Amino acid sequence: MRIVLLLALLWVLPVSAAEPPKPVVLKAARLFDAKSGKLVTPGVVVVTGGQITAAGSNVSAPAGAEVIELGDATLLPGFIDAHTHITGQPGDDWRQDVIDRMQRTIPERTLEALPFARATLMAGFTTIRNLGGEDFIDIGLRNGIRRGRAVGPRIIAATSGLGSTGGHCDGGNSYRKGLLAQESGQGVADGPDAFRARVREHLKYGADVIKVCATGGVLSRNDDVDSPQLTQAELDAIVDEAHARKRKVAAHAHGAEGAKRAIRAGVDSIEHGSFLDDEALDLMKRKGTFFVPTRSALKGVKERYEKGLLSPEQIPKYKAADAAARQAVSKAISRGVRIAFGTDAGVFAHGRNAEEFALLVEAGLSPADALRAATIIDAELLGLTNQLGTLEPGKLADVVAVPGDPLQDIRRTEQVFFVMKEGVIYRNDRAAPSVVAR
Repeated sequence: MRIVLLLALLWVLPVSAAEPPKPVVLKAARLFDAKSGKLVTPGVVVVTGGQITAAGSNVSAPAGAEVIELGDATLLPGFIDAHTHITGQPGDDWRQDVIDRMQRTIPERTLEALPFARATLMAGFTTIRNLGGEDFIDIGLRNGIRRGRAVGPRIIAATSGLGSTGGHCDGGNSYRKGLLAQESGQGVADGPDAFRARVREHLKYGADVIKVCATGGVLSRNDDVDSPQLTQAELDAIVDEAHARKRKVAAHAHGAEGAKRAIRAGVDSIEHGSFLDDEALDLMKRKGTFFVPTRSALKGVKERYEKGLLSPEQIPKYKAADAAARQAVSKAISRGVRIAFGTDAGVFAHGRNAEEFALLVEAGLSPADALRAATIIDAELLGLTNQLGTLEPGKLADVVAVPGDPLQDIRRTEQVFFVMKEGVIYRNDRAAPSVVAR
C-alpha cells in the first residue's frame, strides 16, 4: 500500500525542470551584417543555449544576462575556411616530411593534428571543410571535436581525395614500383564504375563531402600541374553518385580543360583554378559553380620556394601557377563568378587562414565581399545556411570579434581577439569582469 501511495505522489508532484541556460550578451561598436555587406552600429548579439536569439543595433539585454563589453570592435559571424588540410603541415625539409609520414603511426599523426585544429579555431575559423586527409584522421578529429574531446573548428570532412592512378591525389605516385604495400592512395581509381565504388566507400566511412583531383597539382612530383587527369565519364559518375547521396563535390583543378570537365559534370566548387580560361569562367558563371581561389596556397608555396624548401619537380609547376593565378582570380571577379573563401591551410602553417582576406581584396574583391566569402557565401557552399554564415536569430552562436573596422582595414581580420563557437567562449583577450543586466 505504501509503495502504491509513493508512486501516486511521484506521479502528481511536479518534476524540477533543469535550470534554463543563462543568456549572454555581446556588445561592440559594430556588427557585420553578412547579408547586406554593411556594418550595424552599435553591435549587439544575444546568445542563449548555443544559439543566437537576437542580433542588431536596437537589442535589449534580457534580465539576468551576462553582458560582455568588447569595446571598439566589430562582431562577425564565425569565419569559415572551405579548403584546408587540417591533418598536417610542412616542415623545413620535404624529404624528412616524407619519412615522417611513413614512420609515424596513425595515432601519432592524429595527436600532431590537435594543435593545428586549436590554432585554426583561435584564429576565428569556427568551421572548416577539410579537403583531403589520409587514414580517416579528419573523420576522427571531426568526431572528437563534436563530442568535446578536443578543441577545434567544426569539420566538414572529405577523407582522401579521389583521383586517377599516378595523378595528384595518388599519394604513391613518386615511389618506385614494388616499394609500398599499397601502391596507390585510398581514393585512387580508374573508370566510371570504379569511381562510383570509391564515392560509396568514402561515404560508408563517414565523408561529408567528396573531393576529386580533376587536374595535376603543384606539390605532387610526377604530374603536370595543368593536365586533365579524369575523363568526362569519370567525373560525371563521381558527381552523379555524390549528389544522389546528397553530398557536394569539390574539384581540385588548376588546368582549364580539367576544370571544364568538372564544371560540366556539375561539381559544386572549383579549387585553385590557376589556369582557368574565359570559357571555363563563363561556364562557371552560367552554372553557378563556386570558385575557391586559395590565394594563400601559392603565397605559402612562394615562401617555401624562397627558403629553398621545394623539390626540383615542384619549382617549375609553382612558377607557372603563380604567374597565371592572379589573372584568373581577377577575371572571375569581374565576371561575377561566385567567390568562396578557402586557403589550403596545411600547405602553410595552420592559424594563418585570415591572411586570405587581404589576398582576395588585392585580387579585386571589396572588403565586404571578402568577409561575405568567408561567412554567408561559404555557408551556402557547404549547405549550412540554416545554421551558419550570419548573425541572426536561430543560427548557431558562432561569433568572432576583431578590433576596429575591417571594412576600412581588412587586415583587422588577422587580429581576432574573441572567439565563440556554439555559445562557448574559447578566446577573449579583452576579458574583464562581466556585468549582469537588470
